[in-house]
Amino acid sequence: MEIMVFFSLLLLVCSVSTNQTEADNEILDQQISNQQPCPQDIHAVLREMAVSLALQTERITVLQKENQDQTAKLKEMGRQKTEIDQLKLQSKEQAAKLETEIDQLKLHSEVKQVAFSASLVNQGREEIGPFTTRIILIFKRVVTNIGNAYNPYTGIFTAPVRGVYHFDWKVFGYGNIRAAAVLFRNGEHIFLAEENPTSGYVSASDGASLLLEVGDQVSVRLWTHSRIFDDQNHHTSFSGHLIFTM
Repeated sequence: MEIMVFFSLLLLVCSVSTNQTEADNEILDQQISNQQPCPQDIHAVLREMAVSLALQTERITVLQKENQDQTAKLKEMGRQKTEIDQLKLQSKEQAAKLETEIDQLKLHSEVKQVAFSASLVNQGREEIGPFTTRIILIFKRVVTNIGNAYNPYTGIFTAPVRGVYHFDWKVFGYGNIRAAAVLFRNGEHIFLAEENPTSGYVSASDGASLLLEVGDQVSVRLWTHSRIFDDQNHHTSFSGHLIFTM
């Protein structure tokens, strides 16, 4: 009796185990059937990536070339701008030079005659010197000043046009002190008129023709340790005139 019960129990356990194994196999099969197919081959993926990388590299090369071209264009534009600025500056300089030349031509056409003559004093008697330095003599009594190139307040003649001018000057002295005066062009010593008396009255005179540029200044200066004088007879004088323009 006990043997029969044992075999009955064993059959029951085997039956349950077999049923469980079949159930597990069915679940596994279902899971396998539900899985997605495998992705494409890894080599194909790598090939696609290589092609894409090559395309990107080629694009980068093209962009680099375009960037180089743009940089070259910008440099060329900068060079052209510099040249344009230089041309503008040259144009301004040429325009200024042309304007100056036109003004000079106008001045040449307007100023055709220049002449002046003046003596040292207007009235009375005046002695000048001696001094240890050379001073500009101011000839106050103006009898002629065509063109107004001589300034009776400074004693300086200023050339209004480029040309050749002639100047004469005369100084009067007395006693035993030298009478002397020198003609100056700007800061340049030209000629000296000088007389060394021992007594009585003496005079010294000289003349010079000078090529002057516009604005050059001519004056007569008292020589050092010299003395001159003038009175109503107007012994001491300074004259000049334009000979011709150039």
